Amino acid sequence: MSDAHLTERQLPGRAEPVDLTDEPFQLSHPGSAEPSTRRAGGSRRRRAILAALAALGLLGAGALGSAGWRIAQQKDADIATPDRVAGLVRDDSERARNTADYLRSGFAADIELDRSFGTVYRDPADERRSVLIFGGTTLLWQPERDLDSLFGLMTETPGEVTGLREVPAGRLGGFVKCGTTSGEGGDFAVCGWADHGSVVMAMFPGRSVDDSARLLREIRETVQTRR
Repeated sequence: MSDAHLTERQLPGRAEPVDLTDEPFQLSHPGSAEPSTRRAGGSRRRRAILAALAALGLLGAGALGSAGWRIAQQKDADIATPDRVAGLVRDDSERARNTADYLRSGFAADIELDRSFGTVYRDPADERRSVLIFGGTTLLWQPERDLDSLFGLMTETPGEVTGLREVPAGRLGGFVKCGTTSGEGGDFAVCGWADHGSVVMAMFPGRSVDDSARLLREIRETVQTRR
């Protein structure tokens, strides 16, 4: 056995000495981010997510605010039945009153109303073009759904409503829809409106759907007011 000092012994095939420097070792993968960088990236992502959620919250609040304003604006409605409206004259004959009361009662049985009405308006130019209008006032949370339900009830009778479509509502807003149905006198237009404070249906014998929609808007803007 050699008595040479261990540090002086040569080992076969030994690699070159490792030069230790004062530079720090790189312990992480060269392509990985520093912890501070990762924290900064995560923080940015969290801020972006929070900003997106805040924006969605504002949009939701805006939609709810708009709906709330619309309900508050429309909920307190009144409907009058003046002697004359849109060139028509109210028919106060017993036959007309009985017809109007029958329609009003049937309508009120299908939807709970605070106040209901039914009226017949005759056209001085043509007695066959009288307008039957009936409905009432109440708070409606989903006026379009309720209006569709009322049209749906009419399809359960022999006079099914066909070609139902939405038409411009005019300055009072809400929903106005018209279609065609049939009766003893043949086909005629039927239209209705609904907002958060009222729902009304009207029958227009001898008139087209477009003419009836225009006439209903004119009648509505005369008979409906809001408190």
